[in-house]
Amino acid sequence: MGKKVVLALGGNAILQPKQEATFENQYQNVVNAANRMVEISEAGHKIVVTHGNGPQVGNIIAQNEAAKEEIPAMPIFVNNAESQGMIGYMMECALKNRLIEGGDDTNVVTLLTMVEVDKDDKAFDNPTKPVGVFFTEEEAKKMTEEKGFQMAEDAGRGFRRVVPSPEPKVIHGVEEIKTLIDTSIVVSSGGGGIPIYRDEKGQIHGVEAVIDKDRSGLKLSEQTEADVFMMLTDVPNVYINFGKENEQKLEEITVAEAEKHVADGQFPAGSMLPKIEAAIAFAKHEGKEGIICSLDEAVLALEGKAGTRIKL
Repeated sequence: MGKKVVLALGGNAILQPKQEATFENQYQNVVNAANRMVEISEAGHKIVVTHGNGPQVGNIIAQNEAAKEEIPAMPIFVNNAESQGMIGYMMECALKNRLIEGGDDTNVVTLLTMVEVDKDDKAFDNPTKPVGVFFTEEEAKKMTEEKGFQMAEDAGRGFRRVVPSPEPKVIHGVEEIKTLIDTSIVVSSGGGGIPIYRDEKGQIHGVEAVIDKDRSGLKLSEQTEADVFMMLTDVPNVYINFGKENEQKLEEITVAEAEKHVADGQFPAGSMLPKIEAAIAFAKHEGKEGIICSLDEAVLALEGKAGTRIKL
């Protein structure tokens, strides 16, 4: 029997580290991902796709900075919306083309999605979310001195700009997503969603932040009552003691086991930790499963034959 699955695809899968940020490069990466995602649909599962936007929104912010003397710069929440539209277009186009090739009339719908946060979230005092491309330590220091950007080392891959990343509270448009999912592949909450907050009168306003796509994906999974929250990465499994002689691949583990590994400090804060925490939080709901796996093995992971799977 098919499952209702929320798929979270990383922004680095759309633009790989060190890769030139051309439309052609990014679209080809999306095409490769779409081919695999359609395999999940063809296996009988209903899917909602969400995606990261770290490299893309960082580049849009950089474009704004570079052109601000000629064209007024847009706030980060507008940059989020721009990246969501750009990636959504590529994803919808690639998915539809792959479905057409297979004679499948399943529709694809991309939703521009706002995600509500608390304007008093402590994350605004401590920016941690990496955006944009990677820099050397020397380049990062120069950007801090010249532009006032906060820069941080990102999981041994180089330095990136960091911005606030508040906790998502409510995904807007969920009832519409639940209506569409039976007949369509839905792309929603891209880049973690466009961050907004409500004032005392209930009015909506944008806020300067980028929401973590895995935490937003968790909220999306909960609100859409998904069976599985699957985070797609560039590695087939989660490991403990990674890179050491006693390195161990994790396959099916319990919430309690996963929590112990978190408490032992097994996962880097800037990369795997948010995924593990999101998978744990989702798997705490009875009958739900959090999966972290490679895109190539997604169908096998749903069959219990690949990836790292966390259950209650």
